[in-house]
Amino acid sequence: MFSPTAWPGKVVFSCTVCLVVVSTSLANDRPNILFVVADDMSHASIYGDQFLHTPNFDSIAREGLRFNRMYTPSSKCAPSRAVMLTGRNPWQLGCMANHKPVWRASVKSVVEVLSNNGYFAGFTGKGWDPGIHPKDRLLTGIEYNRLLVQDPPTSRVAKYDYAANFNEFLSDRPDDQPFFFWYGCKEPHRGYEFKSGVRTGKDLASLTFAPKFWPHVDVVKHDVLDYAVEVEYFDQHLGQILEHLKNAGELGNTLIIATSDNSMPFPRFKGHPHEYSTRVPFVAKWPGHIKKPGRECNDFASFIDLAPTFLEVANIGCDSSGMLPMQGKSLTDFFSDAVRGRDHVLTGRERNDMCRPNGWGYPVRCIHRGDFVYLHNFAPDRWPCGTVESSYRDTDGGPTKTEIMRRQRETPFYELCFGKRPQHELYNVVKDPWCVDNLASDKPHAATLNQLKTELFEKLAAQNDPRVNGNGLFFDECRPERQQEYAELVRQVKMKKTKTKK
Repeated sequence: MFSPTAWPGKVVFSCTVCLVVVSTSLANDRPNILFVVADDMSHASIYGDQFLHTPNFDSIAREGLRFNRMYTPSSKCAPSRAVMLTGRNPWQLGCMANHKPVWRASVKSVVEVLSNNGYFAGFTGKGWDPGIHPKDRLLTGIEYNRLLVQDPPTSRVAKYDYAANFNEFLSDRPDDQPFFFWYGCKEPHRGYEFKSGVRTGKDLASLTFAPKFWPHVDVVKHDVLDYAVEVEYFDQHLGQILEHLKNAGELGNTLIIATSDNSMPFPRFKGHPHEYSTRVPFVAKWPGHIKKPGRECNDFASFIDLAPTFLEVANIGCDSSGMLPMQGKSLTDFFSDAVRGRDHVLTGRERNDMCRPNGWGYPVRCIHRGDFVYLHNFAPDRWPCGTVESSYRDTDGGPTKTEIMRRQRETPFYELCFGKRPQHELYNVVKDPWCVDNLASDKPHAATLNQLKTELFEKLAAQNDPRVNGNGLFFDECRPERQQEYAELVRQVKMKKTKTKK
């Protein structure tokens, strides 16, 4: 059995995933990097989502690339962001596969490497979090959160003036240094000001976004439109940041990548491994370095590809970086329109919130290939969203969750959002994008399931995933001091129910 403080084995990787192939001119004039990451965003109007408007996010795609199959290997904040910073899948990061972990002192982030190699690095909003940071380390650069907004559009958005903080960062940058900046918007993370969507001019009656696992009632529609307000707030600050970049004369020499760490904080989305839960909006722009800008990219890509991309464009070799060997490969093959071999991605989850006894998580591994996603639930006897006693804490609280829990208990919505799941799930994501028709027991799909399962387990074994190598308890035993949080959560849920009855 693994110690919770040990690393899950050693893996031999090929450094070819981040061989430097940049031109001589680029080596002498390294680009700036603006990395934009929203918190819990599944939608942007460039993808046809009509209930919100994201013109600045969309402009990056129109002048660069729109990725249609970009995935986070874990749809939860801390592990997803750890993947971005390391180029490794969550199950290759020890206890950092879990939510609220301790960042291992031996793990370098790609931003630290950029800082050590001549980049001026900083962030505003949320960097790598939540979790325990190593002492005296700047995982995402220098913090720029001093400046606050004076007139926020709703009562629930974060107080940081992201754009003004970026402008201050630009003013502090030495003239001779390229920069890396992490715009970590805290929106559209919950909570929301209820009915802020309608208050700010959105129309409840025209909302067509309606997942098959939610009831189509007004309280849910309000919740979605309130979420949309915060997505648009993220985009407004993005527009101001792009304007500051333009005014500084740096727009033409900056690689811009914009995405979200995981999916929207609603039932069956954030924290789960289904197709729509792990596939996220992702756009990139780099003037003069993207062939045929305005393209859509339909090959598979993953957040493990971000760190190698940053190293390559910065002309830093992986051998000299001091980072752990990376599983991902640079996205520059998309930039040059020369993609080969990107025919699948792996995703999964371990312990998100502490909402089961004994520190248990809900371990899942998935393979997305072609029209199908196969999910292997390692502990189908456990509750995917946490126990009933924890009020299904693995789903963020909000009006949609409350509606389903309190008023929809006898409907399929309740079971789809909070019920237990079989060990095998197989979905055709083209015919069934909401992943509600499990094909795992259908004989016509038996060969597909077996093929995907075999491939998944072979790849996980090659990556020394403890969950398939007989050491799965490793993840459940991480940070044992946190196990008492479950009992406290159950106590709080009971108290809240008692007060509600009174």
